[in-house]
Amino acid sequence: MSMKAGVDVTPQGARFCVHAPRARAVSLCLLEAGQEVRHPMTQQGAHWTIDLPGLGDGARYAYRAEGAHAPEQGLWFDPAKRLIDPAVTEIDRAYRYDPALGEYGAETGDLMPWGLLRAPLSGQPPAPLFQPGGLIYELNVRGFTMRHPDVPEAERGTVAALAHPSVIAHLTALGVDAVELMPITAWIDERHLPPLGLTNAWGYNPVTFRALDPRLCPGGVAELQATVAALRAAGIGVILDLVFNHTGESDTGGPTLSYRGLDPDVYRTGPHGLVNDTGCGNTVDCARDAVRADILETLRHFARCGVDGFRFDLAPIMGRNADGFSAQAVLFQEMAACPVISSRVLIAEPWDIGPGGYQLGKFPDRWLEWNDAARDDMRRFWRGDVGAGVLATRLAGSSDVFDGAATRSVNFIAAHDGFTLWDMVAHTHKHNHANGEDNRDGHNENISWNNGVEGASDDPRVTAARRQDVKALLGTLFASRGTIMLTAGDEFGRSQQGNNNAYAQDNEITWLDWAGRDLEIEAHAQALGQMRRAHPDLRDLAFLTDETVTWHRPDGGQMRPEDWARRAFAKVLPTIAILVNGTDAPVHFTREDQMVPARSVIMIEGQAG
Repeated sequence: MSMKAGVDVTPQGARFCVHAPRARAVSLCLLEAGQEVRHPMTQQGAHWTIDLPGLGDGARYAYRAEGAHAPEQGLWFDPAKRLIDPAVTEIDRAYRYDPALGEYGAETGDLMPWGLLRAPLSGQPPAPLFQPGGLIYELNVRGFTMRHPDVPEAERGTVAALAHPSVIAHLTALGVDAVELMPITAWIDERHLPPLGLTNAWGYNPVTFRALDPRLCPGGVAELQATVAALRAAGIGVILDLVFNHTGESDTGGPTLSYRGLDPDVYRTGPHGLVNDTGCGNTVDCARDAVRADILETLRHFARCGVDGFRFDLAPIMGRNADGFSAQAVLFQEMAACPVISSRVLIAEPWDIGPGGYQLGKFPDRWLEWNDAARDDMRRFWRGDVGAGVLATRLAGSSDVFDGAATRSVNFIAAHDGFTLWDMVAHTHKHNHANGEDNRDGHNENISWNNGVEGASDDPRVTAARRQDVKALLGTLFASRGTIMLTAGDEFGRSQQGNNNAYAQDNEITWLDWAGRDLEIEAHAQALGQMRRAHPDLRDLAFLTDETVTWHRPDGGQMRPEDWARRAFAKVLPTIAILVNGTDAPVHFTREDQMVPARSVIMIEGQAG
């Protein structure tokens, strides 16, 4: 009979089971009266188990494993390393990088957190609230409320803060259908950050897959469940951004924290050692049975917490094997076959840096995908690089990318990675010096512009031009066919001072400035959100046909082939018309009898017929 890794809690005690097929010995470590006490485990095939009576909720535990230490062969066993259970859901303190974590023979008991014993969640999760076509609001849990004046100081920067009435009121006014939380699972800083006096602010460097980070979620699973319930009561779903492509154990010289010390075959290897299709030092082998079992159980666990779905970072890794990416990968098939997982919303970031890593439009049919083609073409139109035809393709759902009768696109113009929406119209160059890498990190080409002045400007004309551009970009996003995503703060002009890779800025560069928000942009975004929520035509995913859309020139005539190079046009749906003026002068749209200001998008209700 196959065994399931993890901990089963009963009234009599607990059974511990860990997957460590190449270990020579494994011990369960318990914190008893302030001391670590080790209990030898029994090997059963690829697993090691032990039953201990009398253990209750909150008991602190970890593992140690013995075996060969030969990094050149992909083996890192070291009994001096205290190891976190890959299946743990809560830990008692955050991870802190120390060089000793990667030194063979260096004791790490004082450096590592303990896992907290919790009974696994059970029962059927609620049906998702979020439906494709709605508005996803991407946010960094810590940065979102660190400067929020209404949230109690003790709650700022936590998952619990998202349930505050002022936060929910803001989300509701914007028409948010689901919040997408950047990683809330526990992570460790990359080893180059502490010497620079920096910390990881985004969380894309997990140690295990489902342990919540106590800095963001000090109340553990109960806090997450309570916040999800409060948001659901307001009609707002929750999507978790999860990282299954690599872990914070990094490359050969990285720390030994969990998988590496128990089951190093979790990571793909090649002729030159660890495969690095992620750019993070290692690549999780999602073709391996034990890895897939861990991922599937993680998804079921968070579904039972009440979340609506998942966004997967560098998602091609999940479908990779030695031959490359496949949309028919076993993991994808197992996800589709699980009633709990298949009922959730599944969103791919459809690229990694490995061979054949760009897979936009190639994921399984039920999956939504981040659409960087839409992002780039929307930016290009408003920068003046392309004409109406390119933008119309993106507004219509990118049928050139996605097969079938409906779009699977997640349209966005800015995300956590890259310039903010405001910085995109205020900077032509990145300004990442605060990251300590001499401005070498981050993308060099951002399809951005600065309205005549690089960076901050006191000129009201420059500010007005930037505000107009941001409003036009927001209008384009909200008028586009498919699911849309807005990153927190872009609805009121947040800036990161031109930093387009602010992953290491856990400070006011990334913390939202609620007191300084641009209320004109915010009001515009709120109006767009309510318009989209009220009009099914804007949320429908079906690809457009001649019966469901017409395209017009400003003079009212239907678009001709030569008109698609121009920069002003109308998209007319059964109940609403979207008027786009990408020129630098006002344009009168005859059919709608509407003067559209320069560089603007306007929605007119009830104009078809």
